[in-house]
Amino acid sequence: MTEKHLSSQFDSELNGVSSRVMELGGMVESQIHQAVYALAQFDPEAADRVMETEVRVNAMEIEIDRELSSIIARRQPTARDLRLLIAISKTTANLERVGDEANKIARMVKSIIESGSARALPSTELRIAADMASGLLRKALDAFARLDTAAALSILKDDDLIDKEFDGFVRKLVTYMMEDPRTISASLDLLFLAKAIERIGDHAKNIAEFIIYIVKGADVRHTSMQEIESALQ
Repeated sequence: MTEKHLSSQFDSELNGVSSRVMELGGMVESQIHQAVYALAQFDPEAADRVMETEVRVNAMEIEIDRELSSIIARRQPTARDLRLLIAISKTTANLERVGDEANKIARMVKSIIESGSARALPSTELRIAADMASGLLRKALDAFARLDTAAALSILKDDDLIDKEFDGFVRKLVTYMMEDPRTISASLDLLFLAKAIERIGDHAKNIAEFIIYIVKGADVRHTSMQEIESALQ
């Protein structure tokens, strides 16, 4: 078997597992959209669909991880190829965790529906933040497909906006609870939802960092924005 043929097989395997990651990303995006719809419409059936998809997301994450382990064991890749496989593994894990956060939102929405106590609270801001987080994840997946470091850098900056939305929402909930202690229980439910949404943004940010790791070989976690921009020049 020629070296060229071995390389072609390896490229085919990489393309295959990358396609699976994109498929997983699509499933997770669907979970987020359904969770946001469930929150916006107080729709228990939409929440149920999120939880049903979670089973398939978990199964696919395990399948991709096994496939990656097999490729590494058989091909013994080096340098950038190994970085790519490691980053794919970490991206898959982050996507699965995004699914977990969407599942948390769905479960909490069902709880809120059953209690009937959150309709007067500021859930509109929460839905806006959820749309932002979903959009950030979509950008991260698109950037990952192209290994686009410029887009990755933009995602890192955009995550700060979601963090600011979260901080503002927390302050608003605190105000509600101080003005009317009867809203404390429902406000804490919404705070739980807000934290789950913020975590979705964090996972999108993680994927953006993996893109930079693949292309530049630099671990930019816990690194200032100025240092990241310098690394990409």
